[in-house]
Amino acid sequence: MNIKQLQQGLDYCGRVEAVRQTYHVFQAKGAILVLSFARAKDRKGSGYFNLIDSAAVDYVQERMGGHSGVTAKDVVQAGRRTKHITGRLQALNILYVMVALNQAAIQKAGENRQLFFSVRKARRMAA
Repeated sequence: MNIKQLQQGLDYCGRVEAVRQTYHVFQAKGAILVLSFARAKDRKGSGYFNLIDSAAVDYVQERMGGHSGVTAKDVVQAGRRTKHITGRLQALNILYVMVALNQAAIQKAGENRQLFFSVRKARRMAA
């Protein structure tokens, strides 16, 4: 990721309230910045950030669009032969980005706090 592209400006896309964290999503040219902060009162103010390639989000939208019950593991499997998704944490962040962009929704938390997402089909532009 080119840090100079991030310096040119970030647009706030939205926020996602998840089980343990609150995610704030910002979009830049070619990249998405995800800031996450702990929701627990004893960890207030602690968090981290991740950079996600916009192409990875587009890939997951195209590949998983129209499916429900999608997990981070499913996203890793879908992208295992590409350079878009390198692991479960990145896959989970991609899903949170999609929720913030209104391309997906959190369905439910399953056993062992596993999250399931419903991914909307990609909207086709009229020719």
